[in-house]
Amino acid sequence: MSDDNQLGDEAKPLSNFRILRTGDLDEARRVVADVYLEHRLDSPDGDHLDMTLNAIEERLFTAGYLAYGTAATLVMPPTEVNYHINLTTAGSTRAVRTDGTRADTEARTRGLVLHPLQSTTVDWAPDAEQFILKVPRASLESHLSDLLGRQVKSVIDFDFQLDLSTPAGASLLASVEFLIRELDRPGGITDMPLARDQLESFIMSQLLAAGDHPYREELMAPSEQVKLGRLRPVVDFIEMNADEPLTPNELARAGNMSVRTLHASFQRCFGLSPMAYVRKIRLEHVRAELIANHDPHLQVTEVAGRWGFFHLGRFAKQYRDRYGESPSNTLRG
Repeated sequence: MSDDNQLGDEAKPLSNFRILRTGDLDEARRVVADVYLEHRLDSPDGDHLDMTLNAIEERLFTAGYLAYGTAATLVMPPTEVNYHINLTTAGSTRAVRTDGTRADTEARTRGLVLHPLQSTTVDWAPDAEQFILKVPRASLESHLSDLLGRQVKSVIDFDFQLDLSTPAGASLLASVEFLIRELDRPGGITDMPLARDQLESFIMSQLLAAGDHPYREELMAPSEQVKLGRLRPVVDFIEMNADEPLTPNELARAGNMSVRTLHASFQRCFGLSPMAYVRKIRLEHVRAELIANHDPHLQVTEVAGRWGFFHLGRFAKQYRDRYGESPSNTLRG
């Protein structure tokens, strides 16, 4: 690969997680199949193929960037165990699935959700680029079950087309882009399990809010609220596990309630979201540790990281807003 190509690769999303850059059609098909799913790949101008695939497998889903650099057609069988979410960030694609439903995608305006039980054919324009999420059915259906407070036992029947121009659709795309930027950024969230788990869960919530499906009306309906007494198991769980990766789903399960009820109840009882309450408890632990410290070599960054604060500028502001002084002043005091 030439130096020019290497420089071009470094400018592409998820460049730190390069899988392949190739002009060979068979190699492109094989590697995309390894990361996503088996398929047939054709190109009327295969001699000009300039395919790039960068991808990383996260705890809840796989996130990747894909471009072919020329016109290409992918014929994909039912995914069966995964949902594939195609977020077109440049160019356009045209798609049709087994039941005859057609959908076009356009940069930052429309995407696709590939149904696990439908075959799909997608024609890529030469300038098309996409972020593609491969979300296991188990991850997304369990997440929806937590949000609803009841078990979802069947495939989520998403509409084929995903509207990225709505507030929820734009938020989904922005969240995925933020995740990808952070994974690429030195000192980002690559080695931060607390932040990564929360962001992955948030992205799945945004997908469920952005897509049309039979559960959406129920998901968006006002949720019930519970009294403070029923939140006690959740509050106790947070206190005992504040140094562990926590998500709204885990907190809802600890309280035997839906995520929506959890959010509404925390807002009513504490005036905070569940994760804001978690952050409050973690700040209290940081402060207690800084005050009690007798080690002259202890660093604020060490204590902050132990309690899940990895963006130090944001942490310092949150600490100062709450306690009226910087964490370093607390440590020196």
